Amino acid sequence: MAEKQILFAGFGGQGVLSMAQFLAHAALSAGMHVTWVPSYGAEMRGGTANCLVTISDREISSPLTENPLMAVILNRPSLDKFESRIKPNGTLVLNTSMVDRRPQRTDLEILEMPMNEVAEEIGNPRGANMILLGAYLQKTQVVQVDQALQYFEVIFKGKSQEIIERNREAFLAGVQYAQNNW
Repeated sequence: MAEKQILFAGFGGQGVLSMAQFLAHAALSAGMHVTWVPSYGAEMRGGTANCLVTISDREISSPLTENPLMAVILNRPSLDKFESRIKPNGTLVLNTSMVDRRPQRTDLEILEMPMNEVAEEIGNPRGANMILLGAYLQKTQVVQVDQALQYFEVIFKGKSQEIIERNREAFLAGVQYAQNNW
């Protein structure tokens, strides 16, 4: 596996940092080298938040990049800010529930998902980020879905079994969405 850098971006409170942290833990647990670099506004909930995750089968020379290969964008301001930075022929994953315009670039693979609506459909509005993450992993295989599923208890350590199960269900709903739509 070549080094892959994935940017997660949205409003604070949308689960941006949690998605990135989950991916970092899953990749680390699968034996890969990982960096996780969060950035968020002083407002926290409602302010801007983004996080860059780098995954590689070799040591990572630098955890930072101006041009990630992939971006998971949860809102319109993040699309406006980061669309131009994704590497050519990269992948852009959009939450169409919060992004009201089409990307302008034509050299990207665009994966769209109304994550908030899907979350409402399964009765778990707080699980929207896990739905999108499950769909993202199913499509990209950056970390194998079955590997990620093995580490839910580790990643959500200290949470109740009910919360772990609701997150697992949301994640699997995302996997299903990707299988049916992407």
